[in-house]
Amino acid sequence: MPTSTRPCGIALGSNLGDRAASLTRASDLLQAQFGAIRQSGLYATEPQNCPPGSPDYINAVVELDCGLEPEALLQATQTIERELGRTRTGIYGEPRTVDLDILYMGSLTHHSPSLTLPHPRLHLRRFVLLPLADIRPGLILPGQSMTVKELLDHLPSGEPEPELIATHW
Repeated sequence: MPTSTRPCGIALGSNLGDRAASLTRASDLLQAQFGAIRQSGLYATEPQNCPPGSPDYINAVVELDCGLEPEALLQATQTIERELGRTRTGIYGEPRTVDLDILYMGSLTHHSPSLTLPHPRLHLRRFVLLPLADIRPGLILPGQSMTVKELLDHLPSGEPEPELIATHW
């Protein structure tokens, strides 16, 4: 029996190597696996909650339509991370060639040791909300009452403003 698809948001980040090329390649691999995707602009951002001396990030958000279950999508994103040179040492916030975080899967909520949906800190992160607002400003995430744009507008001003560096990539 065919599984219906739902819109799935994925945050992309990179702060090692050719950051923009890594995000472009990750987006290409997601598109090859899931079909058409919607892409935000690329944003340069200062590292948040990372080890001292961590390089700046480039961040983006893509949305794709996916019929996978949450853990299967997590496996797919982690496979892409490994293919693009991501290694995990267990240090929180360590620099990485690419990071793919599942933000939401339609209206689904999911809690497991490896994945929580929607992403538990999504509504607090300017470096995620800003690119998400490029493609889905009116989206209301599960558990929220405000749209993505409203969440962004109501964030405290403590986090540095990401800088738009490319609208098409």
